[in-house]
Amino acid sequence: MKLICIGRNYTAHIEELKNERPKNPVVFIKPDSAILPKEQDFYIPDFTKEVHYEVEVLVKICKVGKHIDTRYAHKYYNEVSLGIDFTARDLQSELKQQGLPWEKAKGFDGSAVIGKWLPKTNFKDLNSLSFSLYKNDKLVQNGNTSLMLWKIDELIAYVSQFFTLKKGDILFTGTPSGVGQIVTNDYLTGKLEGQELFAIKIK
Repeated sequence: MKLICIGRNYTAHIEELKNERPKNPVVFIKPDSAILPKEQDFYIPDFTKEVHYEVEVLVKICKVGKHIDTRYAHKYYNEVSLGIDFTARDLQSELKQQGLPWEKAKGFDGSAVIGKWLPKTNFKDLNSLSFSLYKNDKLVQNGNTSLMLWKIDELIAYVSQFFTLKKGDILFTGTPSGVGQIVTNDYLTGKLEGQELFAIKIK
C-alpha cells in the first residue's frame, strides 16, 4: 500500500508558507514505513531541528482503480479519518532551495499519523467536514473540506491518472493554515466533526 499526499490544497496554507498557488494538485508519496504504529509516541528525528504538524482529512481506497472519472470516484472509498503529515521543515526548505526532491523531509519513519477510521456514511456531506488539531489542549489548526481547492473525488480522479489506486491505499487531502513546530513533551489531538480520532505524544 502507499500513502498519496496532496500539498497546497488550502489557500490560507499556501499563503502562510509563501508558496505559489498551483494549477494542478501537488502530489507526493510517503512509503508505508512512514506510518506511525498505533499507540506509539512520535520521536523527533536526529536529522531535523524543525518538525511541523499538518493535520489532514484521510480517505482509504477500497478497490483498484485507474483513470477514474470524478463522477465515479465516490465508489472507490468507504472510510474517512484524520491524520498528520509530519514534515521536517528545515530539511524540506534546504532540499527545495537546491531543486531536489523532498521525500526525505516528508516520508521518514513515523511521519504519517493515521487516526481511527469511520464509515463515510456517518457524515452528511464529505465536502463540508470540519476538523481540528489541538496542541497541549490549545487549538492550532481548524479547517473544513469545503475550503479545499480540489475536493476528495476530484483528487482521486486526478491522482488515478498517474498511479493505479489499490485497496488499502490512503489519500492525505492537504492541510489548512496553522501549521507549526512541535517540541518534546507536546501532546497532539485531532478531531473530525468534534470526534477525537487520534492523540499523539511527542518525544
